[in-house]
Amino acid sequence: MFTSNPICKLFNIEYPIIQAGMVWASGWKLASAVSNAGGLGIIGAGSMYPNVLREHIQQCKSATIKPFGVNLPLLYPDLDQHIQIIIEEKVPIVFTSAGNPKTWTSKLKAAGIKVVHVVSSSKFAKKSEEAGCDAVVAEGFEAGGHNGREETTTLVLIPAVKASVQIPVIAAGGIATGSQMLAAFALGADAVQVGSRFVCTPEASSHIHFKEAIIAAQEGDTKLSMKKLVPVRLLKNDFANKIEEAEQRGADAIELQTILGRARAKKGMFEGDMQEGELEIGQVASLINDIKPAGKVVAEMIEEYQQSLSLLQKNIH
Repeated sequence: MFTSNPICKLFNIEYPIIQAGMVWASGWKLASAVSNAGGLGIIGAGSMYPNVLREHIQQCKSATIKPFGVNLPLLYPDLDQHIQIIIEEKVPIVFTSAGNPKTWTSKLKAAGIKVVHVVSSSKFAKKSEEAGCDAVVAEGFEAGGHNGREETTTLVLIPAVKASVQIPVIAAGGIATGSQMLAAFALGADAVQVGSRFVCTPEASSHIHFKEAIIAAQEGDTKLSMKKLVPVRLLKNDFANKIEEAEQRGADAIELQTILGRARAKKGMFEGDMQEGELEIGQVASLINDIKPAGKVVAEMIEEYQQSLSLLQKNIH
């Protein structure tokens, strides 16, 4: 079905569905399950010490013979160690984010690794292409977790990025269904990156309380916060309300960092503190109503994509 798709060719995968590398949610179990289902599973290295990352890579190799990748936020410490482990373990694909793609792309490419950078504007998409990236993820502000300051929606961002670069474009932000995947393709995307939907799977390492909170979420239950630090979309709770109150009275970055403290995301998403934890999730949480295996998520997205495409063709004719 997707034999001529540029992303499927680039990564040697069956379906153009990429599982986002999310902190505290995407370890080797989730990554291998998505890869085994025909998509591209990604280990989220942002919450891992170097030795933990190596363990997850090795476990993923044992659990799948198919390609998988590692997501590497460039603002985290121990980056040089992470890079060395990725090269030593011969990880075939790396997604970088939250930093300058020029910093590490050439080293990774020299090791034979395909590199993709996550961007929130056509300006940074061009910079990623110039840095030698093989593709970009264009992430609209509907997405959970770290986000663009511009607040450009996926509907606007995808065609803008597609027009600005020659390399393949992966759409992200607000995508959890096959019909949304089809819409992204109509805008010019070559593949989709899906995060929030995969959090609500048994294979995701996120806490069951977090998964249940996502299932209960309605429209408007997430908010883009902390723009003076690093913008992040959160599920509303006591912690998010404290941040919002501080922002409304003009708190500076230092005060916001003090409120944030350390390990706030781990407290919420991994340990299950639903009031004082940082709960990173996208707007599409309001469309997620159950916990199901990652392989079933992939299969249902492809099935709905085909049904939506057939319906669209029928309506056009």
